[in-house]
Amino acid sequence: MGTKEVLLYELAHARTGDKGNRINISVIAYRQEDYPLLAAQVTEERVAERFAYRRPTQVKRYLLPRLGAMNFVIDDVLDGGVNDSLNLDMHGKTLSFHLLGMTVRCE
Repeated sequence: MGTKEVLLYELAHARTGDKGNRINISVIAYRQEDYPLLAAQVTEERVAERFAYRRPTQVKRYLLPRLGAMNFVIDDVLDGGVNDSLNLDMHGKTLSFHLLGMTVRCE
């Protein structure tokens, strides 16, 4: 059958919040059986690569296996925060959708 790449949003949804220059993005598997695949592939390193253009200083992942979820805390990606940023709508939901656009490999 082989391996194929799918977009993360096909396997999970996201919730997000921002405070100051820090954002947290929760990635929640639609199906509990997909969680191990997501935990193996949606790593701190891959998320840092995904947001490299925003130059995060730290990406920390917290696993929540009983919820089929993980939470990422990403520092210094909000141009100083909502009140200091000159960017329009580069916070919250916009960045969570950017994360959901990454690919994962599945069989």
